[in-house]
Amino acid sequence: MSQEWMIDVLTDLKNFASANGLMGLAEQLDDSILVAAAELKLDGLQAASGQNYAKQDCGVHRALAAGDNI
Repeated sequence: MSQEWMIDVLTDLKNFASANGLMGLAEQLDDSILVAAAELKLDGLQAASGQNYAKQDCGVHRALAAGDNI
């Protein structure tokens, strides 16, 4: 995956937020890391198989938007 750097940047931001007492932001960034990882994995699966999994991935987004833990 050529875009894994995004997870590194989000992790750095989350760590900075945690270290500076911005716990709400740190939690949001943690959710963002999960979404980024899921989408990057999905993108990799699509590239490897030539299939489109976009409809199947909607459950992750709905769960995160609802505040559910995955």
